[in-house]
Amino acid sequence: MTTAAARPTATKGGATPTVIKWLVTATFVVILNETTLLTAIPRLMADFEVSASAAQWLSTAFLLAMAAVIPITGWFLQQVTTRAAFLIAMGVFAVGTLLAGVAWGFPVLLVARIIQASGTAVMMPLLMTTLMNVVPEQDRGRVMGNVTLAISVAPALGPTLSGLLLQLGSWRLIFAVVVPIVLLVTLAGYRNLENVGVVQQVHVDWASVAMATLGFSSLVFGLSEIGVYADKLIPLACLVAGAVLVAAFVWRQLVLQREDRPLLDLRTLKIPVFRISMAAMSLAFLSMLGSMILLQLYLQQVREFTPLQTGLLVMPGGMMMGLLGPRVGRWYDAKGARRLVVPGAVAMVVAFIGYANITMTTPVWLLVILHLILMMGLALLFTPLFTMGLGVVPHRLYSHGSSLLGTVQQVAGAFGTALVVMVMTAHAATLTGQGVSPQLANLGGMRVSFAISAGVAFVVLILVWRLPNKAESPEPN
Repeated sequence: MTTAAARPTATKGGATPTVIKWLVTATFVVILNETTLLTAIPRLMADFEVSASAAQWLSTAFLLAMAAVIPITGWFLQQVTTRAAFLIAMGVFAVGTLLAGVAWGFPVLLVARIIQASGTAVMMPLLMTTLMNVVPEQDRGRVMGNVTLAISVAPALGPTLSGLLLQLGSWRLIFAVVVPIVLLVTLAGYRNLENVGVVQQVHVDWASVAMATLGFSSLVFGLSEIGVYADKLIPLACLVAGAVLVAAFVWRQLVLQREDRPLLDLRTLKIPVFRISMAAMSLAFLSMLGSMILLQLYLQQVREFTPLQTGLLVMPGGMMMGLLGPRVGRWYDAKGARRLVVPGAVAMVVAFIGYANITMTTPVWLLVILHLILMMGLALLFTPLFTMGLGVVPHRLYSHGSSLLGTVQQVAGAFGTALVVMVMTAHAATLTGQGVSPQLANLGGMRVSFAISAGVAFVVLILVWRLPNKAESPEPN
């Protein structure tokens, strides 16, 4: 085992450590691409002649790739220094972005998105594990509020950015603009980063990696395609195979825990606050991504708004989330979690109930208000849930807790996008068969999907109601 550079400490006055600032900047850039293609989906459907069910895989595959790579990062981050991990992650992301910009077919663009996601997946655990190592407990809420800009606001701003770029020209501009930014951040970040923690050689169980990747992918594929295939046998078989593989993955982790070498240490789930925080945050993320793709389809396909108009409509909500992020962190430090997460969950329920009742003539101002309410609710949820959830995990399990949190969140996001598109497509097909016009049928499918999101938000409310206002810190070792 070789020791890396000495651990940096928070600067005077409670300032955020430099290493965190650069990791947040880089993470913001890469996670922004998680949702940039949502606004472009209608145009991609036309350019590549694919259905909405196929096009949503550009988002779903991104999330699933992240879910597959994140568990490995616990092992990977122990093999290399902080600077090396940063350079590799950003380099892989840059390669994927370049390939996406020149993609000559839908399968190529799908592969490019997977490569992008592989780089993005490393950045999230790298940021969270480093933060828990270098930021004192009393400052974590404030620093986590800044981190929220990367992990929550970036996806919210993605559709706005892509809407502006689509108004200027091809969807390829989305990737062309990102490439120089990525290169600049990579070079500057690498020069200014410090190594944190230790480098050590540890074992990785590749059988667990295969089980998790194939299991989650099969589950999401079966869910997304069950409403598309005339013969339900294939998607049903994928659902069953996925469930079996995920169960086998869990069983193998429990076995490997006895030898203290699991891919994901599930002992973190024995901590009630971590378990509840993870579940609530994942369901909130599921609802957020599902609603984002539904809103884009509603605005562009049903209401026939331009990409620019669509991007501008959701921009106030993204800006509100960005402005609230740091403030929510400070409020959490001062007031605790319950005064934030309960109102946040209530706001989610209210917003989704409103979306479930949209019509062909719903006023634009009402759509903006509903989006503002939703983004406000998510801002009140994410920072406290992240901070409290990881704050109760023992130091020796930080990397596992961060990886598990990220994996479940990304799988939930993939399920969310697949679920809402599947429900929308299936219900729209039923209405079309009854003689309803395609436009009204799509609207009906979207309303049902939004109603399901409202139900998920209500489950989030039940979960956060069970959280304490403050959680006790774990033992230091």
